[in-house]
Amino acid sequence: MDKENLKRLSAQVNVDDFLPASEKDKEYMVKMRPSTTAFKDGLRRLRKNKVAMVSFFIIVIITISAIVIPMFWPYKYETMLGMTPGKPMDASFKNLPPFAYSTTELRRIEAGEKIIPHIFGTDASGRDYFIRVVYGTRISLAVGFFASLIVLLIGLTIGAIAGYMGGVVDMISMRIVDIIYSLPDMLMIILLAASLKMTLEKSLEGTIFAKIGTNIISLFIIFALLYWVSMARLVRGQILSLREQEYVLAAQTAGAKSGWVIRKHLLPNCISVIVISTALQIPNAIFTESYLSFLGLGVNAPMPSLGSLASDALNGINSYPYRLVIPAVVISLIVLSLNLFGDGLRDAFDPKLNG
Repeated sequence: MDKENLKRLSAQVNVDDFLPASEKDKEYMVKMRPSTTAFKDGLRRLRKNKVAMVSFFIIVIITISAIVIPMFWPYKYETMLGMTPGKPMDASFKNLPPFAYSTTELRRIEAGEKIIPHIFGTDASGRDYFIRVVYGTRISLAVGFFASLIVLLIGLTIGAIAGYMGGVVDMISMRIVDIIYSLPDMLMIILLAASLKMTLEKSLEGTIFAKIGTNIISLFIIFALLYWVSMARLVRGQILSLREQEYVLAAQTAGAKSGWVIRKHLLPNCISVIVISTALQIPNAIFTESYLSFLGLGVNAPMPSLGSLASDALNGINSYPYRLVIPAVVISLIVLSLNLFGDGLRDAFDPKLNG
């Protein structure tokens, strides 16, 4: 037997094996990882999702453009460019093709004046179509975000109370949800929009809400009545799975009130699911506003939205098809980007998908 095997079989302790490891040995044996949180891990996964990040930047660019461009653009969405008080309307401003000028503008250009072209042309009333598309995008985005906020507040409140209280409260809440789910969505939305429009015109006359428009307010009421059920059911399911956890039972034993337990313990632990659901609700709200405006139940004229622009374009679809294509492409781009970004948020922050 050689010396190496004798050392292995020896009962004597090798002191060299217990010497402190050097810094070089530590770096070799231990791969240090910086401290992180679940939110940081989610952001890191989200940044790696190229489709979601591209969609996010598209949403940001469209939103910033819709806010900033009307501030310096020389044309207004409601201004009929060929209309002069006391004179007949200049027909050369009507139905201009993209990047074209009217006869009056051509004379001003010849005189040395700089005129910004009509990028998307003008409509049948002589209004610049580009600024109307931009302003319509702003209206559609604003309606989508505010409607989603209303859905979030109502669904979050009802779902959290039903899930935490249980019993009769939960049963009554879920039966109401089942009834709303059983209603035909499209028919109820159209009926409510038409009936609320007539009711609100009289009750809001002379108030500050009349400037916003009865149709937009009726849209918000429709979302408050019908669209909160998905959020409520989702939040209820999360609360039911969390309310039996040890930290919740400890808070209840310590005498914490129900509202405090919901705010401090339950809702923060399901915030990722709430954010993801809200992000996916925004494109649904925009799409609902667009087709209601397309049917004439959306925003009040002359204020444009993407749906109302597409509806107005039907009158000249054979001669000016681009007027229908442009708002349709913008709607599709916004809804697609929001859906893809919402899917990216779900993939990044949903703990069930990330082990």
